Amino acid sequence: MGDNTEFELRGVNHLALVCSDMKRTVDFYSGVLGMPLIKTIELPMGWGQHFFFDCGGGNALAFFWFPDAPDAVPGISAPKNLPDRGELLSAVGSMNHIALDVAPDRIEEYRDKLIAKGVDVGVLLNHDDSEFGIAPAMQEGVFVRSIYFKDPDGILVEFAAWTRELGLPEDVRHEPRTAADRTV
Repeated sequence: MGDNTEFELRGVNHLALVCSDMKRTVDFYSGVLGMPLIKTIELPMGWGQHFFFDCGGGNALAFFWFPDAPDAVPGISAPKNLPDRGELLSAVGSMNHIALDVAPDRIEEYRDKLIAKGVDVGVLLNHDDSEFGIAPAMQEGVFVRSIYFKDPDGILVEFAAWTRELGLPEDVRHEPRTAADRTV
């Protein structure tokens, strides 16, 4: 991976999302995914709660619970369904999904384990540089393998396993699109 010459960033400290039910969120992230709950905060003036889960590598995943938060709007605040079921679109400024890094040799085991826990998990995707970005099986061009599922609030979660180092010249070959390229 590339080196940052501007700032010494050490990873993601935490990503903060919003949930509708903190107890259900704790049950899913700690109970189902096994992520330790490492900090809880009761916000002042009845604003709500802010809880943090350890997601490995010194990083945390956090959730706010606000008593007056608007409901999620699938297709705007997050994708309507899993990517292998034809959904990926979400609004500008939304959080499309959270990808948690897992070991490549354990991703199939983890998919089976999630299914055994009653989680609706998509098929194992082998991401490559082909026209549609997915290879039917593991092969040399695959750079990451992943599975997607949703949390109780419909937040799209991915277990992703890098299969090779990124940053080769062929990995960075597309011109960035601009707002003028949008169709809306």
